[in-house]
Amino acid sequence: MKEKVLSMVNIDKRFTGVHALKGVNFDLYPGEVHALVGENGAGKSTMMKTLTGIHAMDSGEIYYQGKLFDPKSPKHALSNGIGIIHQELNMMEHLTVAQNIFIGRESTGKSGFLLDEKALNKRAADLFKRLNMDIDPKEILGNLTVGKQQMVEIAKAVSHDLKILILDEPTAALTETEIDDLFTIMKDLAGKNVGMIYISHRMDEINRITNRVTVMRDGQYIGTKDTKNVTKEEIINMMVGRVIYEDPKTQSCVGKDAEVVLKVENLNAGRMVQNINFELRKGEILGFAGLMGAGRTETARALFGADEKDSGRIFINGNEVKISSPMDAVSHGIGYLSEDRKRFGIAVNLSVTENAVMASYEDFEKGILVHEKKIDDITKEYVKKLKVKTPSVHQLLKNLSGGNQQKVVIAKWLIKDSEILIFDEPTRGIDVGAKSEIYALMNELAKEGKSIIMISSELTEILRMSDRIVVMCEGKITGELDIKDASQEAIMKFATKRD
Repeated sequence: MKEKVLSMVNIDKRFTGVHALKGVNFDLYPGEVHALVGENGAGKSTMMKTLTGIHAMDSGEIYYQGKLFDPKSPKHALSNGIGIIHQELNMMEHLTVAQNIFIGRESTGKSGFLLDEKALNKRAADLFKRLNMDIDPKEILGNLTVGKQQMVEIAKAVSHDLKILILDEPTAALTETEIDDLFTIMKDLAGKNVGMIYISHRMDEINRITNRVTVMRDGQYIGTKDTKNVTKEEIINMMVGRVIYEDPKTQSCVGKDAEVVLKVENLNAGRMVQNINFELRKGEILGFAGLMGAGRTETARALFGADEKDSGRIFINGNEVKISSPMDAVSHGIGYLSEDRKRFGIAVNLSVTENAVMASYEDFEKGILVHEKKIDDITKEYVKKLKVKTPSVHQLLKNLSGGNQQKVVIAKWLIKDSEILIFDEPTRGIDVGAKSEIYALMNELAKEGKSIIMISSELTEILRMSDRIVVMCEGKITGELDIKDASQEAIMKFATKRD
Protein backbone atom coordinates (compact mmCIF):
# COMPACT_ATOMS: atom_id res chain seq x y z
CA MET A 1 0.00 0.00 0.00
CA LYS A 2 1.18 3.56 -0.73
CA GLU A 3 2.42 5.79 2.05
CA LYS A 4 -0.07 8.47 3.12
CA VAL A 5 0.53 11.87 1.58
CA LEU A 6 -1.38 13.55 4.43
CA SER A 7 -2.30 12.82 8.05
CA MET A 8 -4.18 15.34 10.19
CA VAL A 9 -4.12 14.17 13.82
CA ASN A 10 -6.28 15.46 16.72
CA ILE A 11 -6.84 18.88 15.13
CA ASP A 12 -8.52 21.30 17.54
CA LYS A 13 -9.73 24.82 16.79
CA ARG A 14 -11.80 27.33 18.77
CA PHE A 15 -13.31 30.65 17.79
CA THR A 16 -15.11 33.06 20.10
CA GLY A 17 -18.12 31.13 21.39
CA VAL A 18 -17.58 28.20 18.99
CA HIS A 19 -15.57 24.97 19.37
CA ALA A 20 -15.22 24.42 15.63
CA LEU A 21 -12.93 21.36 15.59
CA LYS A 22 -12.74 18.83 18.41
CA GLY A 23 -9.77 16.52 17.94
CA VAL A 24 -10.47 15.74 14.27
CA ASN A 25 -8.51 13.13 12.28
CA PHE A 26 -8.18 12.83 8.50
CA ASP A 27 -5.78 11.16 6.08
CA LEU A 28 -5.21 10.96 2.34
CA TYR A 29 -3.27 8.67 -0.02
CA PRO A 30 -1.61 9.69 -3.32
CA GLY A 31 -4.03 9.28 -6.24
CA GLU A 32 -7.04 8.94 -3.93
CA VAL A 33 -10.27 10.92 -4.14
CA HIS A 34 -11.41 11.19 -0.52
CA ALA A 35 -14.84 12.70 0.18
CA LEU A 36 -15.25 14.94 3.22
CA VAL A 37 -18.91 15.32 4.14
CA GLY A 38 -21.03 16.71 6.94
CA GLU A 39 -23.80 19.20 7.60
CA ASN A 40 -23.14 22.91 7.23
CA GLY A 41 -21.27 23.92 10.37
CA ALA A 42 -19.79 20.43 10.84
CA GLY A 43 -16.26 21.85 10.55
CA LYS A 44 -15.25 20.76 7.03
CA SER A 45 -14.24 24.21 5.81
CA THR A 46 -12.48 25.03 9.07
CA MET A 47 -10.41 21.86 8.79
CA MET A 48 -9.41 22.65 5.22
CA LYS A 49 -8.54 26.22 6.26
CA THR A 50 -6.14 24.83 8.86
CA LEU A 51 -4.56 22.65 6.18
CA THR A 52 -4.11 25.60 3.79
CA GLY A 53 -2.83 28.04 6.42
CA ILE A 54 -5.88 30.32 6.61
CA HIS A 55 -6.44 29.38 10.27
CA ALA A 56 -3.78 28.33 12.78
CA MET A 57 -4.86 25.23 14.71
CA ASP A 58 -4.94 25.44 18.51
CA SER A 59 -3.56 21.92 18.88
CA GLY A 60 -2.89 18.81 16.83
CA GLU A 61 -0.40 17.83 14.15
CA ILE A 62 -0.29 17.77 10.35
CA TYR A 63 2.02 15.31 8.60
CA TYR A 64 2.58 15.99 4.88
CA GLN A 65 4.66 13.63 2.77
CA GLY A 66 5.84 11.96 5.96
CA LYS A 67 7.09 15.13 7.67
CA LEU A 68 5.57 17.47 10.25
CA PHE A 69 4.01 20.40 8.41
CA ASP A 70 2.90 23.78 9.78
CA PRO A 71 1.16 25.80 7.02
CA LYS A 72 1.64 29.53 7.55
CA SER A 73 -0.60 30.88 4.76
CA PRO A 74 -2.41 29.76 1.58
CA LYS A 75 0.64 30.90 -0.42
CA HIS A 76 2.90 28.79 1.79
CA ALA A 77 0.63 25.75 1.41
CA LEU A 78 0.43 26.23 -2.38
CA SER A 79 4.21 26.55 -2.70
CA ASN A 80 4.43 23.18 -0.94
CA GLY A 81 1.94 21.54 -3.34
CA ILE A 82 -1.41 21.94 -1.51
CA GLY A 83 -4.07 23.82 -3.49
CA ILE A 84 -7.77 24.53 -3.00
CA ILE A 85 -10.63 25.32 -5.38
CA HIS A 86 -13.21 27.32 -3.42
CA GLN A 87 -16.95 27.13 -4.12
CA GLU A 88 -16.98 30.85 -4.99
CA LEU A 89 -14.41 31.29 -7.77
CA ASN A 90 -11.84 34.01 -7.16
CA MET A 91 -10.47 35.06 -10.55
CA MET A 92 -10.07 38.15 -12.73
CA GLU A 93 -12.84 38.05 -15.32
CA HIS A 94 -11.40 40.95 -17.40
CA LEU A 95 -8.08 39.13 -17.97
CA THR A 96 -7.40 36.32 -20.42
CA VAL A 97 -7.42 32.68 -19.40
CA ALA A 98 -3.60 32.47 -19.60
CA GLN A 99 -3.14 35.67 -17.60
CA ASN A 100 -5.39 34.27 -14.84
CA ILE A 101 -3.48 31.01 -14.64
CA PHE A 102 -0.01 32.55 -14.40
CA ILE A 103 -0.78 35.81 -12.60
CA GLY A 104 2.29 36.67 -10.53
CA ARG A 105 4.35 34.16 -12.56
CA GLU A 106 4.19 35.84 -15.96
CA SER A 107 6.56 35.18 -18.84
CA THR A 108 8.64 38.20 -19.81
CA GLY A 109 10.63 38.97 -22.92
CA LYS A 110 14.31 39.81 -23.26
CA SER A 111 13.79 43.14 -21.52
CA GLY A 112 12.85 41.28 -18.36
CA PHE A 113 9.82 43.41 -17.57
CA LEU A 114 7.51 43.36 -20.63
CA LEU A 115 4.86 40.63 -20.66
CA ASP A 116 5.46 37.95 -23.30
CA GLU A 117 1.86 37.06 -24.22
CA LYS A 118 2.93 34.50 -26.81
CA ALA A 119 5.03 32.54 -24.30
CA LEU A 120 2.26 32.86 -21.69
CA ASN A 121 -0.36 31.48 -24.07
CA LYS A 122 1.93 28.58 -25.03
CA ARG A 123 2.46 27.64 -21.37
CA ALA A 124 -1.32 27.65 -20.85
CA ALA A 125 -1.93 25.66 -24.05
CA ASP A 126 0.63 23.03 -22.97
CA LEU A 127 -1.06 22.81 -19.56
CA PHE A 128 -4.52 22.37 -21.13
CA LYS A 129 -3.18 19.68 -23.43
CA ARG A 130 -1.74 17.81 -20.44
CA LEU A 131 -5.11 18.05 -18.66
CA ASN A 132 -7.19 17.28 -21.80
CA MET A 133 -9.03 20.61 -21.50
CA ASP A 134 -10.46 22.29 -24.59
CA ILE A 135 -10.02 25.98 -23.65
CA ASP A 136 -8.53 28.88 -25.63
CA PRO A 137 -5.75 30.53 -23.53
CA LYS A 138 -6.38 33.87 -25.27
CA GLU A 139 -10.10 34.00 -24.41
CA ILE A 140 -11.26 36.60 -21.87
CA LEU A 141 -12.21 34.64 -18.74
CA GLY A 142 -15.55 36.45 -18.29
CA ASN A 143 -16.70 35.12 -21.68
CA LEU A 144 -16.51 31.50 -20.47
CA THR A 145 -19.27 29.52 -18.78
CA VAL A 146 -19.02 28.95 -15.03
CA GLY A 147 -18.01 25.36 -15.78
CA LYS A 148 -15.14 26.45 -18.04
CA GLN A 149 -14.04 29.03 -15.47
CA GLN A 150 -13.90 26.24 -12.90
CA MET A 151 -11.68 24.22 -15.26
CA VAL A 152 -9.36 27.24 -15.54
CA GLU A 153 -9.20 27.45 -11.74
CA ILE A 154 -8.27 23.76 -11.57
CA ALA A 155 -5.62 24.25 -14.27
CA LYS A 156 -4.21 27.19 -12.31
CA ALA A 157 -3.94 25.04 -9.17
CA VAL A 158 -2.41 22.08 -11.03
CA SER A 159 0.18 24.37 -12.65
CA HIS A 160 1.80 24.60 -9.20
CA ASP A 161 2.78 20.90 -9.31
CA LEU A 162 0.25 19.86 -6.66
CA LYS A 163 0.38 16.81 -4.46
CA ILE A 164 -3.01 17.60 -2.87
CA LEU A 165 -6.02 19.31 -4.47
CA ILE A 166 -9.03 20.32 -2.34
CA LEU A 167 -12.31 20.78 -4.24
CA ASP A 168 -15.07 22.55 -2.26
CA GLU A 169 -18.53 21.96 -3.80
CA PRO A 170 -17.02 22.00 -7.32
CA THR A 171 -20.21 20.91 -9.13
CA ALA A 172 -22.69 23.32 -7.49
CA ALA A 173 -23.04 25.49 -10.60
CA LEU A 174 -22.10 22.98 -13.32
CA THR A 175 -24.22 21.28 -15.98
CA GLU A 176 -24.22 17.48 -16.25
CA THR A 177 -21.84 17.65 -19.22
CA GLU A 178 -19.46 19.92 -17.30
CA ILE A 179 -19.61 17.54 -14.31
CA ASP A 180 -18.62 14.68 -16.61
CA ASP A 181 -15.69 16.76 -17.88
CA LEU A 182 -14.62 17.58 -14.31
CA PHE A 183 -14.70 13.93 -13.26
CA THR A 184 -12.62 12.95 -16.29
CA ILE A 185 -9.98 15.50 -15.27
CA MET A 186 -10.09 14.29 -11.65
CA LYS A 187 -9.52 10.69 -12.75
CA ASP A 188 -6.59 11.85 -14.87
CA LEU A 189 -5.10 13.71 -11.90
CA ALA A 190 -5.58 10.68 -9.68
CA GLY A 191 -3.64 8.66 -12.26
CA LYS A 192 -0.81 11.17 -11.80
CA ASN A 193 -0.83 10.49 -8.02
CA VAL A 194 -2.53 13.77 -7.03
CA GLY A 195 -4.53 13.16 -3.86
CA MET A 196 -7.89 14.96 -3.83
CA ILE A 197 -10.18 16.00 -0.98
CA TYR A 198 -13.71 16.28 -2.36
CA ILE A 199 -16.26 18.29 -0.35
CA SER A 200 -19.82 17.86 -1.61
CA HIS A 201 -23.41 17.53 -0.43
CA ARG A 202 -24.39 15.52 -3.51
CA MET A 203 -24.51 11.90 -2.40
CA ASP A 204 -24.73 10.43 -5.90
CA GLU A 205 -21.46 12.14 -6.90
CA ILE A 206 -19.65 10.76 -3.86
CA ASN A 207 -20.49 7.21 -4.91
CA ARG A 208 -19.45 7.96 -8.49
CA ILE A 209 -16.04 9.60 -8.03
CA THR A 210 -14.58 8.88 -4.56
CA ASN A 211 -12.60 6.01 -3.01
CA ARG A 212 -13.28 6.77 0.64
CA VAL A 213 -15.62 9.06 2.59
CA THR A 214 -14.99 10.72 5.94
CA VAL A 215 -17.95 12.09 7.89
CA MET A 216 -17.89 15.00 10.36
CA ARG A 217 -20.64 16.20 12.68
CA ASP A 218 -20.62 19.20 15.05
CA GLY A 219 -16.85 19.65 14.72
CA GLN A 220 -16.10 16.01 15.46
CA TYR A 221 -14.74 13.11 13.43
CA ILE A 222 -17.50 10.48 13.07
CA GLY A 223 -15.84 7.88 10.86
CA THR A 224 -14.27 6.88 7.53
CA LYS A 225 -15.68 4.26 5.15
CA ASP A 226 -14.70 2.78 1.80
CA THR A 227 -17.20 4.30 -0.61
CA LYS A 228 -17.94 0.96 -2.30
CA ASN A 229 -18.95 -0.55 1.07
CA VAL A 230 -21.29 2.16 2.38
CA THR A 231 -24.79 3.19 1.29
CA LYS A 232 -26.12 6.70 0.78
CA GLU A 233 -28.49 6.19 3.70
CA GLU A 234 -25.64 5.14 6.01
CA ILE A 235 -23.60 8.24 5.10
CA ILE A 236 -26.58 10.53 5.71
CA ASN A 237 -27.31 8.87 9.04
CA MET A 238 -23.66 9.39 10.10
CA MET A 239 -23.89 13.04 9.04
CA VAL A 240 -27.06 13.98 10.84
CA GLY A 241 -27.51 11.29 13.48
CA ARG A 242 -31.00 10.59 12.23
CA VAL A 243 -32.81 9.16 9.20
CA ILE A 244 -33.70 11.62 6.42
CA TYR A 245 -36.59 10.72 4.15
CA GLU A 246 -36.59 11.95 0.55
CA ASP A 247 -39.81 10.55 -0.87
CA PRO A 248 -41.28 12.53 -3.80
CA LYS A 249 -44.67 14.20 -3.49
CA THR A 250 -47.33 12.20 -5.33
CA GLN A 251 -50.34 14.46 -4.91
CA SER A 252 -50.87 18.21 -4.79
CA CYS A 253 -51.78 19.72 -1.43
CA VAL A 254 -53.66 22.54 -3.20
CA GLY A 255 -56.98 22.24 -5.00
CA LYS A 256 -57.48 23.59 -8.51
CA ASP A 257 -60.14 25.95 -7.15
CA ALA A 258 -57.71 27.55 -4.69
CA GLU A 259 -57.45 31.33 -4.85
CA VAL A 260 -54.99 32.70 -7.42
CA VAL A 261 -52.68 35.09 -5.57
CA LEU A 262 -50.29 35.85 -8.44
CA LYS A 263 -50.95 35.96 -12.17
CA VAL A 264 -48.29 36.80 -14.74
CA GLU A 265 -49.33 37.66 -18.31
CA ASN A 266 -47.04 37.97 -21.33
CA LEU A 267 -43.92 38.86 -19.32
CA ASN A 268 -40.95 39.75 -21.51
CA ALA A 269 -37.47 40.84 -20.41
CA GLY A 270 -34.63 40.50 -22.88
CA ARG A 271 -33.73 37.27 -24.64
CA MET A 272 -34.20 34.94 -21.65
CA VAL A 273 -37.77 35.92 -20.66
CA GLN A 274 -40.15 35.48 -23.58
CA ASN A 275 -43.92 35.74 -23.26
CA ILE A 276 -44.14 34.12 -19.81
CA ASN A 277 -47.63 33.25 -18.51
CA PHE A 278 -48.44 31.41 -15.27
CA GLU A 279 -50.55 31.49 -12.10
CA LEU A 280 -49.64 30.84 -8.46
CA ARG A 281 -52.32 29.71 -5.99
CA LYS A 282 -52.65 30.34 -2.27
CA GLY A 283 -50.71 27.76 -0.24
CA GLU A 284 -49.05 26.32 -3.35
CA ILE A 285 -45.43 25.41 -4.02
CA LEU A 286 -44.94 26.00 -7.75
CA GLY A 287 -41.73 24.45 -9.01
CA PHE A 288 -39.78 26.02 -11.88
CA ALA A 289 -37.60 23.41 -13.63
CA GLY A 290 -35.26 23.57 -16.61
CA LEU A 291 -31.64 23.27 -17.62
CA MET A 292 -29.08 25.97 -16.86
CA GLY A 293 -29.71 28.95 -19.11
CA ALA A 294 -33.42 28.20 -19.43
CA GLY A 295 -34.39 31.65 -18.10
CA ARG A 296 -35.85 30.69 -14.72
CA THR A 297 -33.76 33.10 -12.62
CA GLU A 298 -34.20 35.86 -15.20
CA THR A 299 -37.98 35.39 -14.96
CA ALA A 300 -37.85 35.63 -11.17
CA ARG A 301 -35.68 38.76 -11.27
CA ALA A 302 -37.99 40.44 -13.79
CA LEU A 303 -41.01 39.56 -11.65
CA PHE A 304 -39.27 40.96 -8.54
CA GLY A 305 -38.25 44.18 -10.32
CA ALA A 306 -34.52 43.43 -10.05
CA ASP A 307 -34.24 43.44 -13.88
CA GLU A 308 -36.10 45.76 -16.22
CA LYS A 309 -39.15 44.33 -18.00
CA ASP A 310 -39.86 44.96 -21.67
CA SER A 311 -43.57 44.25 -21.33
CA GLY A 312 -46.12 42.20 -19.42
CA ARG A 313 -48.74 42.46 -16.68
CA ILE A 314 -48.64 41.26 -13.06
CA PHE A 315 -51.73 40.72 -10.92
CA ILE A 316 -51.74 40.14 -7.15
CA ASN A 317 -54.99 38.96 -5.61
CA GLY A 318 -56.78 39.97 -8.82
CA ASN A 319 -55.44 43.53 -8.92
CA GLU A 320 -52.87 44.66 -11.48
CA VAL A 321 -49.70 46.02 -9.86
CA LYS A 322 -46.71 47.88 -11.22
CA ILE A 323 -43.37 46.44 -10.13
CA SER A 324 -40.40 48.46 -11.36
CA SER A 325 -38.00 47.77 -8.48
CA PRO A 326 -37.44 45.29 -5.64
CA MET A 327 -38.89 47.91 -3.30
CA ASP A 328 -42.15 47.80 -5.28
CA ALA A 329 -42.19 44.00 -5.06
CA VAL A 330 -41.58 44.01 -1.29
CA SER A 331 -44.37 46.57 -0.80
CA HIS A 332 -46.72 44.16 -2.62
CA GLY A 333 -45.77 41.27 -0.34
CA ILE A 334 -43.16 39.51 -2.50
CA GLY A 335 -39.90 38.21 -1.02
CA TYR A 336 -37.00 36.89 -3.09
CA LEU A 337 -34.28 34.50 -1.93
CA SER A 338 -31.61 34.82 -4.61
CA GLU A 339 -29.55 31.88 -5.90
CA ASP A 340 -26.47 34.04 -5.21
CA ARG A 341 -27.01 34.93 -1.56
CA LYS A 342 -23.47 36.35 -1.21
CA ARG A 343 -24.15 39.05 -3.84
CA PHE A 344 -27.85 39.75 -3.44
CA GLY A 345 -29.14 38.24 -0.19
CA ILE A 346 -26.88 39.05 2.73
CA ALA A 347 -24.41 41.52 4.18
CA VAL A 348 -21.70 39.29 5.62
CA ASN A 349 -20.10 42.03 7.71
CA LEU A 350 -23.36 42.77 9.54
CA SER A 351 -24.85 40.75 12.37
CA VAL A 352 -27.52 38.07 12.20
CA THR A 353 -30.02 40.58 13.62
CA GLU A 354 -29.15 43.31 11.14
CA ASN A 355 -29.57 40.88 8.23
CA ALA A 356 -32.80 39.42 9.59
CA VAL A 357 -34.60 42.78 9.85
CA MET A 358 -33.01 44.32 6.75
CA ALA A 359 -36.29 44.29 4.77
CA SER A 360 -38.51 45.39 7.66
CA TYR A 361 -36.38 47.80 9.68
CA GLU A 362 -38.89 50.63 9.29
CA ASP A 363 -41.52 48.47 11.04
CA PHE A 364 -39.47 48.77 14.24
CA GLU A 365 -39.03 52.55 14.09
CA LYS A 366 -41.06 55.03 16.07
CA GLY A 367 -40.05 58.53 15.10
CA ILE A 368 -36.33 58.78 15.64
CA LEU A 369 -36.32 55.82 18.03
CA VAL A 370 -35.73 52.17 17.18
CA HIS A 371 -37.20 49.32 19.23
CA GLU A 372 -33.95 47.39 19.67
CA LYS A 373 -35.52 44.90 22.11
CA LYS A 374 -38.33 44.06 19.66
CA ILE A 375 -35.73 43.58 16.92
CA ASP A 376 -33.68 41.26 19.13
CA ASP A 377 -36.77 39.35 20.29
CA ILE A 378 -38.14 38.67 16.81
CA THR A 379 -34.68 37.70 15.51
CA LYS A 380 -34.27 35.25 18.39
CA GLU A 381 -37.74 33.86 17.63
CA TYR A 382 -36.85 33.08 14.02
CA VAL A 383 -33.33 31.88 14.84
CA LYS A 384 -34.99 29.33 17.12
CA LYS A 385 -37.77 28.49 14.64
CA LEU A 386 -35.35 27.97 11.74
CA LYS A 387 -32.72 26.24 13.95
CA VAL A 388 -29.99 28.69 12.96
CA LYS A 389 -26.71 27.64 14.56
CA THR A 390 -25.17 30.78 16.01
CA PRO A 391 -23.77 31.60 19.46
CA SER A 392 -25.65 34.92 19.41
CA VAL A 393 -27.98 36.97 17.22
CA HIS A 394 -25.23 39.62 17.34
CA GLN A 395 -22.72 37.27 15.67
CA LEU A 396 -21.43 38.55 12.31
CA LEU A 397 -23.06 36.64 9.47
CA LYS A 398 -19.70 35.85 7.85
CA ASN A 399 -18.92 33.59 10.82
CA LEU A 400 -21.92 31.33 10.09
CA SER A 401 -21.90 28.36 7.73
CA GLY A 402 -23.51 28.65 4.30
CA GLY A 403 -26.63 26.74 5.35
CA ASN A 404 -27.16 28.96 8.37
CA GLN A 405 -26.64 32.09 6.26
CA GLN A 406 -29.37 30.77 3.95
CA LYS A 407 -31.73 30.38 6.90
CA VAL A 408 -31.13 33.99 7.94
CA VAL A 409 -32.15 35.13 4.43
CA ILE A 410 -35.37 33.13 4.79
CA ALA A 411 -35.90 34.68 8.23
CA LYS A 412 -35.60 38.13 6.63
CA TRP A 413 -38.62 37.53 4.42
CA LEU A 414 -40.63 35.77 7.13
CA ILE A 415 -40.12 38.69 9.51
CA LYS A 416 -41.34 40.95 6.68
CA ASP A 417 -44.36 38.61 6.48
CA SER A 418 -44.20 38.25 2.69
CA GLU A 419 -47.20 36.39 1.28
CA ILE A 420 -45.43 35.38 -1.96
CA LEU A 421 -41.95 33.89 -1.64
CA ILE A 422 -39.58 33.21 -4.54
CA PHE A 423 -36.93 30.66 -3.53
CA ASP A 424 -34.21 30.46 -6.20
CA GLU A 425 -32.06 27.34 -5.61
CA PRO A 426 -32.90 27.42 -1.87
CA THR A 427 -30.71 24.44 -0.96
CA ARG A 428 -27.69 24.97 -3.23
CA GLY A 429 -24.52 24.19 -1.28
CA ILE A 430 -26.51 23.03 1.74
CA ASP A 431 -26.17 19.64 3.42
CA VAL A 432 -28.94 17.04 3.59
CA GLY A 433 -29.83 17.82 7.19
CA ALA A 434 -30.29 21.54 6.53
CA LYS A 435 -32.13 20.68 3.30
CA SER A 436 -34.60 18.58 5.23
CA GLU A 437 -35.18 21.44 7.67
CA ILE A 438 -35.75 23.94 4.82
CA TYR A 439 -38.13 21.51 3.09
CA ALA A 440 -40.12 21.14 6.32
CA LEU A 441 -40.18 24.92 6.72
CA MET A 442 -41.41 25.45 3.15
CA ASN A 443 -44.19 22.91 3.64
CA GLU A 444 -45.17 24.58 6.91
CA LEU A 445 -45.26 28.00 5.23
CA ALA A 446 -47.49 26.60 2.47
CA LYS A 447 -49.85 25.14 5.09
CA GLU A 448 -50.03 28.59 6.69
CA GLY A 449 -51.19 30.01 3.35
CA LYS A 450 -47.94 31.42 1.98
CA SER A 451 -47.43 30.88 -1.75
CA ILE A 452 -44.01 29.77 -2.99
CA ILE A 453 -42.24 29.77 -6.33
CA MET A 454 -39.30 27.37 -6.06
CA ILE A 455 -36.60 27.35 -8.74
CA SER A 456 -34.35 24.29 -8.57
CA SER A 457 -31.91 22.48 -10.83
CA GLU A 458 -32.30 19.27 -8.80
CA LEU A 459 -35.13 17.21 -10.27
CA THR A 460 -35.45 15.15 -7.07
CA GLU A 461 -36.04 18.39 -5.16
CA ILE A 462 -38.61 19.62 -7.68
CA LEU A 463 -40.48 16.30 -7.50
CA ARG A 464 -40.32 16.18 -3.71
CA MET A 465 -41.61 19.69 -3.04
CA SER A 466 -43.84 20.91 -5.87
CA ASP A 467 -47.62 20.87 -6.22
CA ARG A 468 -47.28 21.87 -9.87
CA ILE A 469 -44.21 22.21 -12.10
CA VAL A 470 -43.56 24.82 -14.78
CA VAL A 471 -40.76 23.84 -17.18
CA MET A 472 -38.70 26.34 -19.17
CA CYS A 473 -36.33 26.04 -22.12
CA GLU A 474 -34.42 28.88 -23.79
CA GLY A 475 -36.48 31.66 -22.20
CA LYS A 476 -39.91 30.13 -22.79
CA ILE A 477 -42.35 28.01 -20.82
CA THR A 478 -42.49 24.71 -22.69
CA GLY A 479 -44.67 22.68 -20.35
CA GLU A 480 -46.66 22.49 -17.12
CA LEU A 481 -47.22 19.36 -15.04
CA ASP A 482 -49.39 18.52 -12.07
CA ILE A 483 -47.24 16.65 -9.57
CA LYS A 484 -49.28 13.45 -9.97
CA ASP A 485 -48.30 13.37 -13.66
CA ALA A 486 -44.68 14.45 -13.16
CA SER A 487 -41.52 12.39 -13.52
CA GLN A 488 -37.89 13.13 -14.31
CA GLU A 489 -38.46 11.89 -17.85
CA ALA A 490 -41.52 14.14 -18.36
CA ILE A 491 -39.68 17.19 -17.02
CA MET A 492 -36.62 16.55 -19.19
CA LYS A 493 -38.81 16.17 -22.26
CA PHE A 494 -40.10 19.71 -21.78
CA ALA A 495 -36.69 21.03 -20.61
CA THR A 496 -35.15 20.06 -23.95
CA LYS A 497 -38.14 21.04 -26.12
CA ARG A 498 -37.29 23.74 -28.62
CA ASP A 499 -39.53 25.56 -31.07
